[in-house]
Amino acid sequence: MGAETEQIKRRAPTLYAIIAIKLAKGLLFVTLAIVMWTLSDNDLPSDFQNLLQHLRFNPERKFWADLARQIGQLTEAKVLWAAAGTLIYSLFSLVEAVGLMFRVSWAGWLAIGESVFFIPIEIYELLHHREDHRGHPMVVVVILAINILIVWYLLLNRHRLFKHHH
Repeated sequence: MGAETEQIKRRAPTLYAIIAIKLAKGLLFVTLAIVMWTLSDNDLPSDFQNLLQHLRFNPERKFWADLARQIGQLTEAKVLWAAAGTLIYSLFSLVEAVGLMFRVSWAGWLAIGESVFFIPIEIYELLHHREDHRGHPMVVVVILAINILIVWYLLLNRHRLFKHHH
């Protein structure tokens, strides 16, 4: 038992980095959900125009004009549904982070599953990237690399990192 416990308790800096990423992502999406909920009953097109003016962005550029048109189509109900979905998604990352902190195997499998789920989506985004598409392909490459690293590391080290109940 002593050697097995010692092996489980060894430091794992990459695991700590994965935990930090999951915590940061979870907190980011909780914050986003709260912001969406608080803004749901606002006049979103007007708020968006004010934000663009405050940031000194040209609201007549195609990107901002298209985004303003899409924001104008949002209803309070749609924003509340999106806030609820964002909150639920954030809970996955937070639960993964806490489970990884306690080194329980189901959290490792949940983190692997989530990362594997997004890899084909990110590859699709890279292969079908268009100039008029939002976002920068380098962001997708970084996220793809992080997800591949998470899957590779957790699969390779699952027996060493996690408590196994027999």
